[in-house]
Amino acid sequence: MAATPSRMIDLGTAMPNFALPDTASGKTVASSVFAGKPGVVIFICNHCPYVKHIRQGLADFGRFCAEHDVPMVAISPNDVAAYPDDAPAAMAAEAAQAGYVFPYLYDESQSVARVFDARCTPDLFVFDRDGKLAYRGQFDDARPGNSVPVTGRDARAAVQALLAGERPSGTQKASIGCSIKWKPGNEPG
Repeated sequence: MAATPSRMIDLGTAMPNFALPDTASGKTVASSVFAGKPGVVIFICNHCPYVKHIRQGLADFGRFCAEHDVPMVAISPNDVAAYPDDAPAAMAAEAAQAGYVFPYLYDESQSVARVFDARCTPDLFVFDRDGKLAYRGQFDDARPGNSVPVTGRDARAAVQALLAGERPSGTQKASIGCSIKWKPGNEPG
């Protein structure tokens, strides 16, 4: 299992605009749902062992965000020709089985992953009310095989800080996960 770190783009970076289909509802979800609110974008996929490891914690975190009126979306950008387990129908089934209460969007062109500079699954981004990046990095310290409980501590602390009108801690750790499965010729430079 090769580990790829997130890029840790600059805090304060503006949230990119996007509009992608939700695999469960079939509706298009746009970045405008985050207007005036803190929000969470996380790049995940079905087959990644790192994502599978945090699956229940991610569902719990989604409910926490929903309870606090913090929009959250998950996005899968993987090449489904090479990884059919990550295809939209399988994504919709996974969202239902995992109990995800947030939209699970499909980035077929991989353009949204590229503009976010996402590199791995999971790759987490938390934005403030002004649409500026306030946190990027790991969900928590749990990894497959390290015996650390999945709590979503880092992600939850970032959202709680924003809800309290504060900035998340500047000490942020890169996420570690599977590399995004880019289509041939679509790999970032």
